[in-house]
Amino acid sequence: MKPLIHKGLEDGRWFTFSVSEQLGNVGSEFERAARAFERGDHDRFEKAFERMLELLDLTVEDPKWRTHHRLRELLRLREEVCDVFHGNAIIGTSVETLKKYFLYFGIAARAGR
Repeated sequence: MKPLIHKGLEDGRWFTFSVSEQLGNVGSEFERAARAFERGDHDRFEKAFERMLELLDLTVEDPKWRTHHRLRELLRLREEVCDVFHGNAIIGTSVETLKKYFLYFGIAARAGR
């Protein structure tokens, strides 16, 4: 396994976050990736995209979601974010739809839910 980009999460701290906190953070990186993609800034896009996937993969690995219905949603979400930027829109989800999806988790995380 390669070293984490988010060094502060190596100790399993990510797994203490709620799903809203986890996906709110994933959404922040998604926003950064989307902005860079729209500007045509390939280097910043790739870095933000890699950070987003790392956080999403950590969320998928979180033991509390292993037997939970949310795991399927998380795996589908990973497919959709990859498709939006690298899959030629095979699934058909838009960047705007995913921004809205993540926004709600960010709002819930700030509200402490």
